Amino acid sequence: MIILHADTNHPALMRKLEEAGHHNIEGYEQSRADTLQNQHLYDGIVIRSRYKIDREFIDAAPNLKFIARVGAGLESIDVEYAKERGIQLFSAPEGNRNAVGEHSLGMLLSLFNKLNKADKEVREGLWQREENRGVELDGKTVGLIGYGNMGKAFAKKLRGFEVDVIFYDLKEGIADDNARQVGYEEFFEKADVVSLHVPLTEETEHMFNKEFISSFKKPFWFINTARGKSVVTADLVEALKEEKVLGAGLDVLEYEKASFESLFGNKKNVSMSAADPIPEALRELMFMPHTLLSPHVAGWTKESHKGLATVIADKIIADFGEGGEK
Repeated sequence: MIILHADTNHPALMRKLEEAGHHNIEGYEQSRADTLQNQHLYDGIVIRSRYKIDREFIDAAPNLKFIARVGAGLESIDVEYAKERGIQLFSAPEGNRNAVGEHSLGMLLSLFNKLNKADKEVREGLWQREENRGVELDGKTVGLIGYGNMGKAFAKKLRGFEVDVIFYDLKEGIADDNARQVGYEEFFEKADVVSLHVPLTEETEHMFNKEFISSFKKPFWFINTARGKSVVTADLVEALKEEKVLGAGLDVLEYEKASFESLFGNKKNVSMSAADPIPEALRELMFMPHTLLSPHVAGWTKESHKGLATVIADKIIADFGEGGEK
């Protein structure tokens, strides 16, 4: 098969496909328009998040047999229309789930022990011990929203702590030795920590809002390594001010571009001058001492770079065999 690679990935991906008899085309510099013009030439496309694969794109690709996204989610693809056209879809949540689990745990421990705040103060010559007294994780109830690859990976990382791990998921009967499944009522009552592990859908977009936050019976800590648009930033900021949310670790932000490569346009650096088009809620969030932010890198480790590529290559080869024989 002729496979277009719209984004750069670990070399293992193209190497494995080439060894299986497929022909790789590097389209890293092609615009979406250029790709559309030549899409009839390709049997498959491998993307990360540079542009959307919508109905227009699919209609321009009569020979397309598969779309592979080197990542966990498929929200940049019109999944239903692709299925109607008989196009196989591949993603690779297995490839970076361990990285996301470790990042989630790291964020939680850093927040509990005020490590980012304390580090900044010591570098500024401040030695404030009482103000940086931490909180221990043992004895807490950690609640996960979503129990797929990422939720399960985080739950596994928590096994070394004396914590009660619970989760809410629409799928029934998916509990394991690392976490127990509960209904929303018990979740809202018991959770000391809330961690999001859901894909971005119509149901999960802006799900973490004022109404959702007010449903909890006690203040809680919040971690989001899933999708930024699941959170209403203004409502989170208000909850942090009111101490309904005690602290937040956010690897993803509501205002990210769809490509996840930047916050605004193609700018890699966002200054904090008043002239910049930064929403007020985000500006406030950035200056809150009990928040921890990272640039969508929870699943972005050296190991997962190769892991994601390997998983995608193996799935394509498993379905289409040597040289495209299905």
